[in-house]
Amino acid sequence: MGATRLHAAGQPGSAIQPGFEDLLTLIAERRDNFQINKKIDRDVSDMMKAVGIYRILVAKRFGGDEMTLSDFLRKVERIAAVDGSAGWVASFGVAAIYLSALPLATLDELYANGPDIAFAGGNLPSQQAFRTEGGGLRINGRWSWGSGCSGADVIGLGIEIHDPEKGVLPLMGLVPRSKVVIEENWNVSGMRGTGSFDVRVDNQVIPESWTFARGAPSSLDEPLYRYPVMAVSAMALSVVNLGIARGAIDELVGMAKGRTSLTGGVSFANRPSVQIEVAKAEALLRSARAYFFETCDEGYARCVAGDSFDDHDLAMLRLAGTNAAHSAFEVVRRIYTIAGTTGIYQGTRINQAMLDAMVIPQHAFIGDTTWQVYGASILGVPPSGL
Repeated sequence: MGATRLHAAGQPGSAIQPGFEDLLTLIAERRDNFQINKKIDRDVSDMMKAVGIYRILVAKRFGGDEMTLSDFLRKVERIAAVDGSAGWVASFGVAAIYLSALPLATLDELYANGPDIAFAGGNLPSQQAFRTEGGGLRINGRWSWGSGCSGADVIGLGIEIHDPEKGVLPLMGLVPRSKVVIEENWNVSGMRGTGSFDVRVDNQVIPESWTFARGAPSSLDEPLYRYPVMAVSAMALSVVNLGIARGAIDELVGMAKGRTSLTGGVSFANRPSVQIEVAKAEALLRSARAYFFETCDEGYARCVAGDSFDDHDLAMLRLAGTNAAHSAFEVVRRIYTIAGTTGIYQGTRINQAMLDAMVIPQHAFIGDTTWQVYGASILGVPPSGL
């Protein structure tokens, strides 16, 4: 990228700095737009930067807040409670941890204009990159699943270098948003507003210093950047479903207070069956959430202490995330069932919560197949796929 500088909105010193609650209000006002346009409104993305979502996990040496992982995840959870797609896009602020594997000189350049850098990734399918005579990497190709790419400052692309001695080297290369073509082909029902479009790069050259192996050790010494990268990524996705589930329960409770029976029977809120199921949903969500954040904080404590993570430790971190995602989906499914025909209408919050919540457990990091990996670890069988 050389002399290229990434512009980050919402820099310190702006005349008016919006607050986090203002962001939640704006998301609530705009969430229907997200569904229509299949992406987060650009001014909403910019406001996420302005309130500091993307600087929470950036190192203080680059002007970031360098808070704990839990601090970040709780913010994402609250955003997701208002809108799942917005929560998903906000969750990519976790990239500050795995981007820390870049060389220090590259990080200095990345954050030269401030720490509020929005990242999006189009990691698959991996495309071959070719070394140039000038020492750079020439990139061409098309990648899918570029969630949040429309509002990003920099986009990570999955590439491979075919080295005669070392074989295939899988990397992620960073390209400025201005050098990427976005093809708005996202056509789904759940997580519709994430803008997970295909991205295309045509004959762009980037310095090799702007690439890194995902999961590689951090260039930073601070405890936060010792956190296992794949566990961090999985937890950032899982917490979105916890937020969606909280939003679904709150929506049902609000709806129940004014809902009467069309047949003259017992009102909705006074039905024992509704009361029982709401209680079960609340307990399930709180249990999964408590386990999730307890495990997250235990992991951070290991980072602070300088302790290493063995395969079992990694499995337990990932298990907490997988359990959160799947338990939250079950909570939303129960709320959808309790709501009756109200939940089937397109555009209602419970309907959207159901569509969104079923998507997240499909992700490879937290899908059904991951249960076997963690079960094997609990039983003392060497796990794979971590």
